[in-house]
Amino acid sequence: MADIAGVALGEIARQLGGELIGSEATVIDRIGALVGATPSTITFFSNPRLRAQLDTSDAGCVIVGPSARDAGAARRAVIVTPDPYLYYARLTQWWVARGRPALQPAVHASALVDPTAQVSPGALIGPFVVIEAGARIADGAQIGAHSVIGANASIGAGTRFAPRVTFGAGCSIGARGIVHSGAVIGADGFGFAPTEGRWEKIEQLGAVRIGDDVEIGANTCIDRGALDDTVIEDGVKLDNQIQIGHNVRIGAHSALAGCVGVAGSAVIGKHCTVGGAGMVIGHLELADHVHISAGSMVMRSIRKPGVYTGVFPIDENASWEKNAATLRQLHSLRDRLRVLEKSLPQDKINDPKTA
Repeated sequence: MADIAGVALGEIARQLGGELIGSEATVIDRIGALVGATPSTITFFSNPRLRAQLDTSDAGCVIVGPSARDAGAARRAVIVTPDPYLYYARLTQWWVARGRPALQPAVHASALVDPTAQVSPGALIGPFVVIEAGARIADGAQIGAHSVIGANASIGAGTRFAPRVTFGAGCSIGARGIVHSGAVIGADGFGFAPTEGRWEKIEQLGAVRIGDDVEIGANTCIDRGALDDTVIEDGVKLDNQIQIGHNVRIGAHSALAGCVGVAGSAVIGKHCTVGGAGMVIGHLELADHVHISAGSMVMRSIRKPGVYTGVFPIDENASWEKNAATLRQLHSLRDRLRVLEKSLPQDKINDPKTA
């Protein structure tokens, strides 16, 4: 993957650093995996469990850590760096930037821009975009085709919207953001008051405030606040098909994987992660540096950093049904155990011989 015009290894090392061992003149035209690599492919090695792949790969260059210097260099050129995975990430950014056409600021003739909107001359507005009254689009921003920017919304410098993004009235996003297709930011939160067997809508009066360097995946929805704003702080990364409820706050540099759901008014701290399909119940708080495993449901606030898992292990169905039946009896079993403990002398309860 990632084929592009060839570049010499020496140029890569000059742009991104690292210690190059091998010919600077070796031409690389592809970033790829260890398996299936060709002599013009650059790849990386950071997982010791893939050592066999490193030893047999035909890659022209492998990005390695200091401990794999000799093993990597036995068959090809290597770039030695303290963190190969981070180097690989920065290589992909540089590689894509080389092939990306330079921004040509313009407002497409088919775009509908309200006269009171403020669109920087350095912005790119694509076909059939709608920009409503009072919206502000900063320098270097790119708004993809068929996107809608609501009234008084604000888009920061260098932020890129893919086609078909809906960005609601009064919402804001900072600089260098990326919002992928189908994302809806600023829809109404889920607020209804029960009355006489029906539901009365609660108008959502807040907005969504998003910081700098935030990436939002395809078809992800972030609801506007009921009273105060929903807040996504700097550097947050949201995968595809995530639901963020009204008045949620997500701390800086946290990352949520696909299909995560965060219910209204939950607060997630800084540098947290939530694995795919994880769920966070409303009004809970997660401290900084809390990591939730995939598929887990958070049903209480977590005040201490760490890794938390709440997934019942998968099993053959017959075995799972037996275990599930036992789980349903845990409360009564606990009560019976307490009765038995009360019937024993206190000094016998923790006696191994009694157990």
